[in-house]
Amino acid sequence: MALRVYELVGAGDRRFSPYCWRTRMALAHKQLTADCIPCKFTDKELIAFSGQTKVPVLVDGDDVVSDSWAIACYLEDKYPERPSLFGGGYGRSLTKFFNIWVDNEVNSKLIRMVVKDIHDRVHPDDRDYFRASREARFQNSLERVQAERPIYMERLQQSLELVRPMLHGQPFLCGQSPAYADYILFGTLQWIRCSSPLEVLEVADPLHAWRERLLDAFDRMARGHSRL
Repeated sequence: MALRVYELVGAGDRRFSPYCWRTRMALAHKQLTADCIPCKFTDKELIAFSGQTKVPVLVDGDDVVSDSWAIACYLEDKYPERPSLFGGGYGRSLTKFFNIWVDNEVNSKLIRMVVKDIHDRVHPDDRDYFRASREARFQNSLERVQAERPIYMERLQQSLELVRPMLHGQPFLCGQSPAYADYILFGTLQWIRCSSPLEVLEVADPLHAWRERLLDAFDRMARGHSRL
């Protein structure tokens, strides 16, 4: 039975969730194929079988796994004969730390920089839900939150400065080949690329070249998903 992945979809079949991109890249790394099933923000009933309300959700036979980190661990343990996402137990622990760090130090800044752009690109059925839920979260209008973009751009670059030295002398964060830590941050940057005209990386930035390499990985799988 083919694997299935339920993933967030926006207007025009736009796939923009950073967490779903982590799972897409992990599956490709493991040389596994899956049927990708689109799920809007408001399609809660579509994934009710998983016992929660968020994507991605992986279905592998009788196994149902939600949360991108849990999915990565599941794939590593279920398919140990395929290329490793972590490179061993120590690597998994360090990658978990990086996962937490990106969520808290990078994603939390980026969402404020593009929240109105995302609203404009979610599925039309989801726009009222997205606006109401995000304005409740930020206690402000989407327009006012995104108007603080310059402040958060500076903070974002300060956070990314901690990552750039990892690319001195090697093409990927994990070394000569990418692994799940690369896909964690790539998913975040692909999220912005697919939901906003904002560019957060200068061409001279080593992270820009790194992102280009990952866009070309797995037969250019990610490159076909453009921002506009």
